[in-house]
Amino acid sequence: MKFHPDPISVQSIKSYGPGWIQVANERHVSSVVIASSGALFPWHCKKFEDLTRAHFEQLADLRPELVIFGSGVRLRFPAPTLTRALIERQIGVETMDTQAACRTYNVLAAEGRSVAVALLLES
Repeated sequence: MKFHPDPISVQSIKSYGPGWIQVANERHVSSVVIASSGALFPWHCKKFEDLTRAHFEQLADLRPELVIFGSGVRLRFPAPTLTRALIERQIGVETMDTQAACRTYNVLAAEGRSVAVALLLES
C-alpha cells in the first residue's frame, strides 16, 4: 500500500521560529493574521501590552468559528474585555504560545474548519 499526503488547499504555515513565521514563500517578522478563508494581513501590534479591543474586533469581522491567539513566546491571556467582540458573536477563542498556535491552526485549517490565527510576533 502506498501512502500519499493529502494536499492542503488552504493557507498554511510552512515554518516558524523565534520572531518569524513563513506562509508559502513569504517570511513575516511582525504580527500577522491568517485565516482559512484566505485572508492574510498585518496585525498592527508590536507587543502584548499594546493589545486593544480593536485588535480583536478586527478578528471578529472575519467571522470564523474559532480564533486562535498566539500570545508570543510564552502563554499570556488577554483580558476578557479585549475579546468581548468575539464572545458576543459566539466565536470561540483559544490562547496559546505562538508556536503552538501555528501547529493548531494548520491542523484545523487542513480539516476544513473556519479558523483564524492572530500571531503576536514581538521583536
